[in-house]
Amino acid sequence: MNPPQINAAPPSPRVSVLVPARNEEQNLAACLASLASQAAVDYELIVIDDNSSDRTAEIARSFSRVHLISAGPLPAAWCGKQHALNCGVQHARGEWLLFTDADTVHAAGSLARAIAEAQQFGAALLSYSPRQVVRTAWERAVMPVVFAELARAYRPVEVSDPASPAAAANGQYLLMRRDAYEAIGGHAAVRASLLEDVALARLAKQRGLVIRFRYAGDAVSTRMYRSFAALREGWTKNLALLFPRARRLAALRMAEFALITGSAAAAVAAFGSAHAGAGAICVAISVSLYAIFLRRIVRAHFGWLSNLLAIFGLPIFALLLRRSAIYYASGKAISWRGRQYRSDSGVPPQRSAAAPAAN
Repeated sequence: MNPPQINAAPPSPRVSVLVPARNEEQNLAACLASLASQAAVDYELIVIDDNSSDRTAEIARSFSRVHLISAGPLPAAWCGKQHALNCGVQHARGEWLLFTDADTVHAAGSLARAIAEAQQFGAALLSYSPRQVVRTAWERAVMPVVFAELARAYRPVEVSDPASPAAAANGQYLLMRRDAYEAIGGHAAVRASLLEDVALARLAKQRGLVIRFRYAGDAVSTRMYRSFAALREGWTKNLALLFPRARRLAALRMAEFALITGSAAAAVAAFGSAHAGAGAICVAISVSLYAIFLRRIVRAHFGWLSNLLAIFGLPIFALLLRRSAIYYASGKAISWRGRQYRSDSGVPPQRSAAAPAAN
């Protein structure tokens, strides 16, 4: 969906920007700098320190505009992010609430434009899918595959259609009218969900509220994972929840990789054996399958290098998807940010004694 032409005239409502932060010293300064410089909008900026053991609180205090609060101990039956944001909302005074992650960076004027866009489309919930920043080979290979699949499973045009039951949101940027948020029960209603953004969107759709969802590289960017370990942990938590037929999809993507690379290898072998006809057929099969794959990948909004490396991300995605499905099917504990969550419900069985892990 192309960025709409939005009238960015100063909106009248007050906005509360809420940033949950758990060991975010690597990301928080850039995020807050981009948020503190927003113009043409009346807003407050609240950071909720979720029991960090690094310099997160110190960095937040260095911004004069930031109101820093502590989430306190994590109650039973709550996931950490929802508890932190629930605490933040209790201090918020805005008519609109923007929930955004500490690893996001916001374009100048994007907050005013987002409010204007939500008002223009009559949306109670506006969610942006940020531009994904990728730097390592792992990120470049895997992230385009994941987001291409997300684009197929959660089509923005369907999510934004009030007549469609499709519902989705991206918790990295979720703007909601406060009365709508309270009507669906807020984060307390999804306190145990390991996929709280989609859960909130589904509640909103069930209430007949209008959702506006789109890719918004023009407004916000993020780098989700800085290592393969973090990438594996994060997608193990999310993939089986995002794709209900996870094992089937994993098998399809592994088969796709095998067919593309296998036919290419067969072509090389055929030409090497002077079987030009067979080689030409194998080349045609490989090129056709790769073109289908690449057409899907380019819709995920990554650069050309990532698009080229994405073929190697196919089997990794399939393995991560299967891993996630196994964890949820077996009820194995899901690790996320130094906490252990029960995969059958998302409820922490106990609070981890280990230091929180930074992303």
